[in-house]
Amino acid sequence: MAPLTRNRAPQAIPTSLMATYYTQRASAGLIITEATAISPQAQGYADVPGLYSTEQLDGWKKVTHAVHEAGGKIVVQLWHVGRVSHLELQPHFAKPVAPSAIRANTKTVLMRDGVPTFVETSEPRALDATEIPGIVEDYRHAAENAIACGFDGVEIHAANGYLIDQFLKTGSNHRTDDYGGSLRNRARLLLEVVRAVVDDVGGDRVGIRLSPVTPANDVIDADPQQTFDYVIHHLAEMKLAYIHVIEGATGGARVLADRPFDYAALKAVYHSAGGSGAWMVNNGYTAELASEALALGADLIAFGRPFISNPDLPHRLRTGAALTPGDRSTFYGGGVKGYTDYPAL
Repeated sequence: MAPLTRNRAPQAIPTSLMATYYTQRASAGLIITEATAISPQAQGYADVPGLYSTEQLDGWKKVTHAVHEAGGKIVVQLWHVGRVSHLELQPHFAKPVAPSAIRANTKTVLMRDGVPTFVETSEPRALDATEIPGIVEDYRHAAENAIACGFDGVEIHAANGYLIDQFLKTGSNHRTDDYGGSLRNRARLLLEVVRAVVDDVGGDRVGIRLSPVTPANDVIDADPQQTFDYVIHHLAEMKLAYIHVIEGATGGARVLADRPFDYAALKAVYHSAGGSGAWMVNNGYTAELASEALALGADLIAFGRPFISNPDLPHRLRTGAALTPGDRSTFYGGGVKGYTDYPAL
């Protein structure tokens, strides 16, 4: 089950309703939770959970316990949104942080009288190089918290135009210091975060999510094939549990005419460099497409939106049963409706 932001964690605290939601979907081979902020600064959307306060950890412990009791496996996705945020969501109304002071041409979600409302992101400030080790430490500490909460592992969110992806790609990173300019420098934050997390909890408990060409959150790279071949080569050395690759535009087209990318070549680089973790693919998969991908060598297929309205999705895929369509008006924010009230067969 792919990560799915649902905006149902008021004050960033996981709830008993969230425990019900994830437990209903415990038949997934692996649940990857919704993106979860590693610090107050990392928050970018209203009512998304965090992994840094005592109350948040207590909430997540109830979720992991319930999923395990139902026979499931669950990892938490570690998230820093970077520039994809708003002054109202930041501590003391501070500017969001980014590799460079370039506002993202995208929207985030605020709550207005209890109603999720899409608003333009705020102008960010560029991080000083002296602040970056603290962010790396926030990732490490969040991973440590995750294991203490009973998660089976963590997924580092390095995709979809959030902080790590902002540093990696040329369109959002105009720095001239050790974290900008050359490919080696732009990939520095990603690799430092992964090494810190692996050193703390072990590579066999760590996955990473990548999105080479998605335009999500206004990101673009001048040469994504070169960029991600470099990244995947270095990730292979860390013996991660899995690599999670979004193919095409997140939630959109799987093939982008203006952004060609060879995913088979990327996978070949990974294995030639000694990568041994599972290769997970994602984006718009049906049962038929998933079977084809497995036959071509993928190890895991991540399904996203179908899991929202089909809590027993694996059973439906096995049996060929019809899928229940989701109610898009309840995807973000709210309560039980459109969250835990979808029935299993």
